[in-house]
Amino acid sequence: MDVGVLTVPLGDQPRESAFEYLADLGVDTVELGCGGYPGQDHLDRATLLAEPDARTALREDLDAHDLRVSALATHNNPLHPDEERASEADAELREAIELADRLDIGTVTCFSGLPAGGPNDEVPNWVTAPWPGEHAEAHEYQWEVATEYWQELANYADERGVDLAIEMHPNMLIYEPTGLLELRERTNERVGANFDPSHLYWQGIDITDAIRLLGDAIHHVHAKDTRIYDAQARTKGVLDTTPYDEVADRSWLFRSVGYGHGEDHWRDVVSTLRIVGYDGALSIEHEDALTSASEGLERGVELLQRVVFEEQPGDAFWA
Repeated sequence: MDVGVLTVPLGDQPRESAFEYLADLGVDTVELGCGGYPGQDHLDRATLLAEPDARTALREDLDAHDLRVSALATHNNPLHPDEERASEADAELREAIELADRLDIGTVTCFSGLPAGGPNDEVPNWVTAPWPGEHAEAHEYQWEVATEYWQELANYADERGVDLAIEMHPNMLIYEPTGLLELRERTNERVGANFDPSHLYWQGIDITDAIRLLGDAIHHVHAKDTRIYDAQARTKGVLDTTPYDEVADRSWLFRSVGYGHGEDHWRDVVSTLRIVGYDGALSIEHEDALTSASEGLERGVELLQRVVFEEQPGDAFWA
């Protein structure tokens, strides 16, 4: 497995400087934002699509620091009820897929998106319970919208040999593993998971059980931790709308790898990923309000380098 980094927190640095810094830490792969919420600080999607020289320059920067790209990232809402916003997100996704094809990058990380609760609504609606009944009806409508869109997009990606790795995220239609598998069943095997445990911890999902459930549907992995703060969670639960920067009042916080769950847990995560056949990148996504980006990334890299397997297993001579 590779230790990787989503380079968004280093967006204030030139690409070559960011690559040099990460290479000096011993990082193997980078995940590069190319639109949507991650932005595109370290590549310009339109320029790279249009200009072969720009694609060559990116490859040269990567080769100079012995780095590979684990995925292109464009997280947005292509199912938004506002047609202009949905169209922009859809264009970002399709162009990211096209760019991944031209750069021989096998994966684009993204969100499923979230529709409104009905054809006349203006705001996306995250349905988390089936009662009162209009919420169940809204959820059914959302699945109809999502299925039509993702069937076509999955075929588009398949024609270009690119996997779509959906991050299971709150306020998106796909926010937990069974929903991910349902969407995969309705589309094709290009649709899979960008397995980010940070959003699963606070939902009470067991991470290694989720890995086993998803199996070869895992296309990419984010290394990102979460700590649940029981004193807050006991009184207001974990569906917490407190702003992320009001850290003392939140039921849970995103944390740097190792600061929500210890090293033994991450050893189990890595081992279970190997059990299901995943041997790609563990891409660190830094969103820890209690550390700087550099310290959070460096601590995460140090821990992951201790727990990842660098060699393939040999024959079970003892069997």
